[in-house]
Amino acid sequence: MPKLNSTDYKLYSKFLENLAKKLTSFYFSKLNKTFKITNKLKGRGYDPVTTSDKAFEKFIRNEIKKKFPNHRVVGEEFGTKKKNSEFTWMIDPIDGTRSYVIGNPTWSNLVSLNYKGVPLLGLANYPVLKKFYFNSSDKIAYVVENGKKKKIKVNKKVLFKNIKLSAAFHGVLSLNKQKKIPKILKLMHFPCADALSYSHLAEGKVDVVIQCGNKKWDIHPLIPIINAAGGIVSTWKNQDAIKAGNIIASSNLKIQSKILKILEPVAK
Repeated sequence: MPKLNSTDYKLYSKFLENLAKKLTSFYFSKLNKTFKITNKLKGRGYDPVTTSDKAFEKFIRNEIKKKFPNHRVVGEEFGTKKKNSEFTWMIDPIDGTRSYVIGNPTWSNLVSLNYKGVPLLGLANYPVLKKFYFNSSDKIAYVVENGKKKKIKVNKKVLFKNIKLSAAFHGVLSLNKQKKIPKILKLMHFPCADALSYSHLAEGKVDVVIQCGNKKWDIHPLIPIINAAGGIVSTWKNQDAIKAGNIIASSNLKIQSKILKILEPVAK
């Protein structure tokens, strides 16, 4: 797997840390007001995008362009800005747009820096909650809440019988398929809130997160945070989570293996 040297980690993690603060300020100064909603699917389903999604992405792209003009950028709303670069920034301007639309505070800005196709640094910023998560290396991750910075780790020692599991199928898994995984349904005791659940896993507050239908920009920014906090993340088929799709993250390998086994009937 490609790696960065300590100087590069410091440079890019500092950029993400500053970006989080700028994004929160941008939200409260410019976007904390009435917004317009459009349905991307136009009668074929519901996939909302707001004027705030687009404003956030333009803001993030501009910050990247000022600091790293030669880097490639991929965003949910404005696609790929093609450049020949080993570095790619992946942007989800608002992860949890449905939450944003109805006023839930759990939505976030997600940004990753991918080097040679692999996400090595990530940011999950929660403006309304006034906190953000990021990693500064492949071994160190932080939460910054109300200005206070704290290292985070998954709950490595938890036993399977004591796990706190958050799951959401986002309309992807049919009722018939859900019937094939009754053990998972019985374990779904804790609410699942988009990227916040993955962030809580990295912080040791939950032990397993299961989601369906993650796009690359949904999960790439969270992979390096989870990994740096000591967690495990993969697809339901136990493939690299970089592929996106149906994702499972756990606090240790033993739990991940057990959950993957239970998911086998619907992972094909």
